[in-house]
Amino acid sequence: MRKATVDGHILRVLRNEIQYESEYAPPKEPVKEYKSFTKLYTVEDCPGEQWIKLNSFDDDESIKIEATMFDGATENIKKNGEEEMELHISLIVDVKKKDDSSTLQFVCSAWPDRLEVQKVYCIGSNEMHNLPYMGPDFNGDVRGDLRDSVYGFLEDRGIDEDLAAFLHEYITNKDRAELIRWMNKVKSFVET
Repeated sequence: MRKATVDGHILRVLRNEIQYESEYAPPKEPVKEYKSFTKLYTVEDCPGEQWIKLNSFDDDESIKIEATMFDGATENIKKNGEEEMELHISLIVDVKKKDDSSTLQFVCSAWPDRLEVQKVYCIGSNEMHNLPYMGPDFNGDVRGDLRDSVYGFLEDRGIDEDLAAFLHEYITNKDRAELIRWMNKVKSFVET
């Protein structure tokens, strides 16, 4: 008897939450492409997963970007003294030349208004099984000219603050869709 009462309660709560989320801020249909000034990326979103992928191919190179759902936050104090949370997305960017088997891999942080490079790895085809040299820490160990050149390299490929803003909008929408999907799965489990 108690189990049926508890199950009935959780089902009512889940139905109300699903209805509220679906009506209050329903997720939009996810976009299939992201176009920067220099590149066109296809967006691959697998429902139920924590990652999305963006891919771009041309005659010279291929670029693959893997982005997490929001995986961190930091407090940011506005000029008027109010606190707001800035959400964080982690990115792994692989740039591979068509005529070479090596890859430059960038580990980045995407904030709502900026992209930060954390690490750059040089990965050769024979190094896939070995841990590559970690490279310098871009937050403090890299001088301005080198740092600017790396950011310029990424910007030429459409990997910049506009991409960071796009990812935040996309992931916000994905987060809503995933929450509704998760609540429906829980509801279905309790109903059976």
